[in-house]
Amino acid sequence: MSTTAELLKDAAALFPDEVVTSAHVRHFELPSGAGRFALITLDNGFDHTKPTTFGPQSLANLNTALDQVEAEAANGEIVAAGITGKPFIFAVGADLKGVELLKNHDEALAIGKGGHDVFKRLSALAVPTFAYYNGAAMGGGVEVGLHCTYRTVSKALPAFSLPEVFLGLVPGWGGCAILPNLIGAEKAVQVIIENSLNQNRQLKGKQVFELGIADAIFEGADFLEQSLIWTAGVLNGTVAVERPEIDRGEGWDAAVAKGRAIADSKVHGAAPAAYRALDIIEAAKDGDLQKGFDAEDQALADLIMGGELRSGIYAFNLVQKRGKRPAGAPDKSLARPVTKVGVVGAGLMASQLALLFLRRLEVPVVLTDIDQERVDKGVGYVHGEIDKLLGKGRVNQDKANRLKGLVSGVLDKAEGFADADFIIEAVFEEMSVKQKVFAEVEAVAPAHAILATNTSSLSVSEMASKLQHPERVVGFHFFNPVAVLPLLEIVKGERTDDASLATAFGVAKKLKKTAVLTKDAPAFVVNRILTRFMGEIQNVIDEGTPVETAEKAVEPLGLPMSPLVLLELVGPAIGLHVSETLNRAFPERFTVSPNLKAVVEAGKRGFYVYKPENGFKPELDPEVAALLKQGDTVLTEQQVRDRVLDAVAQEIGLMLEEGVVAEAQDIDLCLITGAGWPFHLGGITPYLDREGVSERVNGKRFLAQGVASVPA
Repeated sequence: MSTTAELLKDAAALFPDEVVTSAHVRHFELPSGAGRFALITLDNGFDHTKPTTFGPQSLANLNTALDQVEAEAANGEIVAAGITGKPFIFAVGADLKGVELLKNHDEALAIGKGGHDVFKRLSALAVPTFAYYNGAAMGGGVEVGLHCTYRTVSKALPAFSLPEVFLGLVPGWGGCAILPNLIGAEKAVQVIIENSLNQNRQLKGKQVFELGIADAIFEGADFLEQSLIWTAGVLNGTVAVERPEIDRGEGWDAAVAKGRAIADSKVHGAAPAAYRALDIIEAAKDGDLQKGFDAEDQALADLIMGGELRSGIYAFNLVQKRGKRPAGAPDKSLARPVTKVGVVGAGLMASQLALLFLRRLEVPVVLTDIDQERVDKGVGYVHGEIDKLLGKGRVNQDKANRLKGLVSGVLDKAEGFADADFIIEAVFEEMSVKQKVFAEVEAVAPAHAILATNTSSLSVSEMASKLQHPERVVGFHFFNPVAVLPLLEIVKGERTDDASLATAFGVAKKLKKTAVLTKDAPAFVVNRILTRFMGEIQNVIDEGTPVETAEKAVEPLGLPMSPLVLLELVGPAIGLHVSETLNRAFPERFTVSPNLKAVVEAGKRGFYVYKPENGFKPELDPEVAALLKQGDTVLTEQQVRDRVLDAVAQEIGLMLEEGVVAEAQDIDLCLITGAGWPFHLGGITPYLDREGVSERVNGKRFLAQGVASVPA
């Protein structure tokens, strides 16, 4: 049987590029004569911008530190031991770069077991142990603290979570077993399942304390000092730590059942991690922690060798790395400064854009429209949203006044745009209207100004074709709601120059958007894929498959909402317009559904009604049902799913051949950040590869083996 040290040494050999965390031990006398104390500090030698992680060598270093502390405790040389992190960071868990390199189940099992074996030593020491959560703590960083006897947390702590389920893992170093036994199953399910599946929601220090994960909370400025005074009080008996009784009966079972319902609503059984975590929580009810740790080891190894985790890590890397360094973007030194922004239009989309530019760039923003009433309404919307931010304490009164002073509205474009550097239009989605607007803007805007269009499907090149300077026109396609969805498709027209493109990317970065460069092809990326996806759903409904069957068929994809609920969010009229645009471009693949047309002409806002007596679940609107004219071809859920996925795989293959984006990775980045496509799928291409659809349709995978999948 290998020792922990041998296990970790073997694992470290597989991961030569690990950023290694040291575990420094220092000693001092506690206040109030409480005795000699050993404090372990986790530190990788970098500042807070490179958070501390646990790879195999880092775990080995902590193991060595614990050898020393264990001997001191056994010899009576210390009265207690503690663990904390470097400034602003406690520890953010396992090093995922190392996880990606694992090629077999035994290697994966060793990582789980190695973490457990090291962390368990904290609870097995002959003296009490204390974790001081001084800064960001995630995953294994949270779990190492759970193995201690007591915990304190800083009020300034910005982010605390067990994000494993979000990535396709389980908290595998004690989280699933210890947390429910510490704070109860209901709160543990909230942290492990609910927060993870809500886009990896983070806890702040105050919430960590209120949930009972930490026993005490102190200000950030003198956090360690106050924690040590409190530690002395606990050891002297002047501070009593009380924890609530855990409900190990019906309350525990109800919490697990609630967790399963949350998982079903989010991933529809399509991703195993949440269910494996819930199985371990369910089994932890009897308080047998070792049994829980063994179950965590097995679940961790199984999931590390599964496609979901690899896809989750791939998606995480896309958003964190590729999203911050867009493929194909020109040299940023070519970008021009933007000191004033013009917005053509004052409707809801234009007003949302004005608010975003105002908040992120903090430069003058001017709106124009065809009459004063619309202009006033647009400016009024922006003012109202700033007042809401003020009410929530997100901005102070001075900032609110300053922002309001920066936004204005005029009817005369010459007056509004004569000194603007960046002008974006958000008017009706009609080519002739947009060309007319751009001609008017070009006549009054300075020669250096960028002219941007928020079109969702029209040709940017055609829009610019009648201008004297088409090289300064760029597509700048946002997704609704603008404040929520991070994606910004930046479209290069046939004559767009590098300076205009670089300026567009520079503005996108300041807007804190994930920018992806796309060729000027019909509907660009997200709308083209979604329209093909939705088109096949509508086709099978038109041909005779019941609406409910068509909707349920794609549930295994674990999408944030069903296709027809998404259509309602987008608006049937917009969906119809985009399908008509794509039908003109690619009539052999994109259809225009007569039923969708009938729904739009009837003025319906969607296919469903929502009644309080049915818990607001979507029900087919009887008026829509009466409009539907269907054939008699009824497909099964599997047949519908195959047809939809085949269509999507074909379309992505064609888009990559056309060079719409640089690589398949950009398709996935667009769908994750612009359409809420699940992390656990890695977007769409890893899923199509994993299910064999890519090879069935295109004769090859989208991604090389080992990218978003287990290495060959």
